[in-house]
Amino acid sequence: MISQTLMTDFLAVGLYLFAGLAFAVIPLIISHLIVKRSEGALRDETYESGMSTIGSAWIQFTVAYYIYALIFLAFDVDVLYLFPVALAYGKYAVRDLVEVLIFVGILSLAIIYAWRKGVFEWTRR
Repeated sequence: MISQTLMTDFLAVGLYLFAGLAFAVIPLIISHLIVKRSEGALRDETYESGMSTIGSAWIQFTVAYYIYALIFLAFDVDVLYLFPVALAYGKYAVRDLVEVLIFVGILSLAIIYAWRKGVFEWTRR
């Protein structure tokens, strides 16, 4: 026989699952109901802003844009690492602080390296 606490746990998980699905699906349904549909020849255009496109979309970008995006992504993920570490401070707060300072120091060295290599300069080469 299944215990009462186990059923309560399953109910809680089911409610959270239902709430998560509802928060994901309800905005999609609402936007589908209230959005204004565009029709006509301009529907198949790349942009529906009313402006004509200039040139081809297949142009070559410099690698600096991609490197800049990768650096942003790397530091964004690293900052997300700092939140759980800050919340997990416990008995060894000084050691944790030193570890975080070392981590941020290594990130700072990466920024300095990228800066010295000229990644943040937007001139064409």
